[in-house]
Amino acid sequence: MKKFGYKQSNSDHTLFLNKEKGRITCLIIYVDNMVITGNNEEEISNLKKLFMEFEMKDLGNLKYFLGIEVLRSKREISIDQKKYILDLLAENGMLDCKPAENPIVANHRLQTVQDGKLADKEQYQKLVGKLIYLSHTRPDISYDVGVVSRFMHLPQVPHMEAIMRILRYLKGTSSRDWVGDRDSRKSTTEYFTLVGGNLVTWRSKKQKVLALSSAEAEFRGIAKGVPEILWLKKLLCELNFPPKEACNYFVIIKQPSTSQRTQFNMIEQSMWR
Repeated sequence: MKKFGYKQSNSDHTLFLNKEKGRITCLIIYVDNMVITGNNEEEISNLKKLFMEFEMKDLGNLKYFLGIEVLRSKREISIDQKKYILDLLAENGMLDCKPAENPIVANHRLQTVQDGKLADKEQYQKLVGKLIYLSHTRPDISYDVGVVSRFMHLPQVPHMEAIMRILRYLKGTSSRDWVGDRDSRKSTTEYFTLVGGNLVTWRSKKQKVLALSSAEAEFRGIAKGVPEILWLKKLLCELNFPPKEACNYFVIIKQPSTSQRTQFNMIEQSMWR
């Protein structure tokens, strides 16, 4: 790519950029899959000279990339993974299953139980991996997938049942969480970023350290979300779209109940004394 005048992005190493005369061409490469976009039609045509050096095929306008469908209209471009969901349901014999209204039960109380009945570990890990990839376009399941991914080392039957519920929820929503972790009492940080009113990144992850107060949990959440904003700002600058206004930031923290948190705060403080 250097031979063709492209520079590798410092924000995303799969992204290569060519800038000249105020115009930009972007090339994204993942293994043997490639996406080309930009506002320099002449450079995009020149880039197809790569076809002469490598065995490649021009598939035209982007429609399907790594299991993600790209839909276009006169007003917008949107992405979804409807086909990916249907394939996932078919693989697990759940195309005709009864849909669930939500992906996880409120106050689910999922935890590792001593001497609990074990589930198929290989199948469990495979399903969690597929759900993690699906959460790229389904932020509504990101928290729930984060919960079931905590038990990949020793999945038990209730954990597998939780995954099946997520699949049943997906069955009913293929076209389109209230407490902390009961094993560790750690809070869960969630954040998302919007660019021009469009949701572009999101995350739901259990905090690594037990917070002694809601303020501490919130500061830990901010510490995780701010680097995402800085990375996104840097990437936009590389694409010649520097933000013109300050970035607003909101953090969502899921915590154990007050009584549980107070009890564990007292235990933690007594340990330090």
